[in-house]
Amino acid sequence: MDRTTAHRNWGLHVAVGVTIALVLVIAALDWTPWSTRWPAFAALGVLAIAYVGYGWRGYETPRAAAGFVPLLVAVALVLPAVVPSTAFIQCVLFPVAWCQVERVRTAVAVSVLIGVASGVGLQIASGPSGLVGTLLVESISVAGACALGLWITRIARLSDERRQLIDELRATQDSLAEAHRRAGVTSERERLARELHDTVAQNLAGIVMLTERARGDLAADRVDRLDERLTILEESARAALEESRTLVAAGSAGIAGDGLAAALHRLGERFTRETGIPVAVTAPECVLDRDTQVVLLRTGQEALANVRTHADADSVQVDLTVAPDQVGLRVVDDGSGFDTGSPTAGHGLRGLRERLALAGGTCTITSAAGHGTVVDVTLPSTVAPDRTGAVQPLTGVTQ
Repeated sequence: MDRTTAHRNWGLHVAVGVTIALVLVIAALDWTPWSTRWPAFAALGVLAIAYVGYGWRGYETPRAAAGFVPLLVAVALVLPAVVPSTAFIQCVLFPVAWCQVERVRTAVAVSVLIGVASGVGLQIASGPSGLVGTLLVESISVAGACALGLWITRIARLSDERRQLIDELRATQDSLAEAHRRAGVTSERERLARELHDTVAQNLAGIVMLTERARGDLAADRVDRLDERLTILEESARAALEESRTLVAAGSAGIAGDGLAAALHRLGERFTRETGIPVAVTAPECVLDRDTQVVLLRTGQEALANVRTHADADSVQVDLTVAPDQVGLRVVDDGSGFDTGSPTAGHGLRGLRERLALAGGTCTITSAAGHGTVVDVTLPSTVAPDRTGAVQPLTGVTQ
């Protein structure tokens, strides 16, 4: 038996030892002649030795209980038959039997056997004259033992069920915590993927395109254009480096100090310098919270990236509209268009819709072959209060 089991049963071990000692004292002081008391002492000795040797294992091992429980019935018969006053040893025989027998019906049967054995022992000692008293005492003893055993058994079962429920609850909590952790990791990965795609990846795509044009100018001996190409390449590389540092440091790229409107104008100017496609930007100054500004700028970046990669457009129009309850951004190009019903292989449009869904916004894309594309985005309009409660423009978003 391990330490936990021993600690749980120490009270019963003490009770058995104290009861055997008291019965031994009573047997020694009883008026019965010493010559006839030796069976009682022998029974107590056998009980004590058997309990110390293997009986205590019966609380956990059914095999040990099967060998020890019959001894309880034998002791219940021998002791009262030799020294009637020792019949009170039943007060410990009943609990030991109930603790060592697994099935309730078997425990009840063993209790009845102990009661009958004790009654028979008392009748052997007192004769027929004490039959009524013996029946009354033993009936009450057996009934009380069974009632107490059933009650304690029910409490033990409820305790086991409660412990099992607690274990299941802890397992469920651990599983839920692990699921939340995995969901958080996945969400963060998706967020970083969107940020990288809309910032660093777009800058790198622009750098690749500018490098290809510079290589073409060099091959065509158009050296006068190389200086401008290199200047734009340097600006794009610096922007990609700055956004990478911002992502690492703060987890959200593209924050500066002059507002969303200025950021959109710079985005259009830079796109025109990189691609040669004119971009007209209409963007009034507005007071928006930082997250809304970031989402709108990322929308403009993604829309212009698609124009650069797929549209083959001659011009682009970017319009920012602000209403009391919502803000919108529309990007219109006159390019080749595409079938909006066909699945797209890239991450851009999917990431754009996911970003807008997280922000509570909507995205509508209208396009047809040869008729250009319209990307229309709306978001709930949220102003940004300062610490004093007054509404102030937030820092803007830059490319």
